[in-house]
Amino acid sequence: MGFFQKTRHTHARPNVPALVQVAALAIIMIRCLDVLMILNTLGARGIGEFIHRSVQTWNLTLVFMSSLALVFIEIYCAFSLVKGRNWARWVYLLTQVTAASYLWAASLGYGYPELFSIPGESRREIFHSLVMQKLPDILVLCLLYLPASSRRFFRLQ
Repeated sequence: MGFFQKTRHTHARPNVPALVQVAALAIIMIRCLDVLMILNTLGARGIGEFIHRSVQTWNLTLVFMSSLALVFIEIYCAFSLVKGRNWARWVYLLTQVTAASYLWAASLGYGYPELFSIPGESRREIFHSLVMQKLPDILVLCLLYLPASSRRFFRLQ
């Protein structure tokens, strides 16, 4: 199990660029803030009802567990980004594409369940709401892929 073993590097590691540090911190803070906002909105009783509704069928349970796994994967990616792991920014990009695709499909009525959907009268309204909801994640992705210092950092690792 090489996953838990410490690796020793004999060469000097470059400093982590500030933009990568900001992106990693933003990922962690966005996910923590999401959880706090859900807890505040639903309250203790609402969280219990939400979990109860989420485990009614296998499909709902799968979506609920997948969403929890996605949050943990994103947080793990944030810690790996600071270590200079190039795969972490690609996995984070994949999680964002997956989440946005599922929200878009569920909002249009193609996904199951409607519990994870964005309300709107037209496709344009739904798309606008989706982009506004995903804007912080888009900005984080821009910090990881656009600046030359970020790309150089991941190339050197």
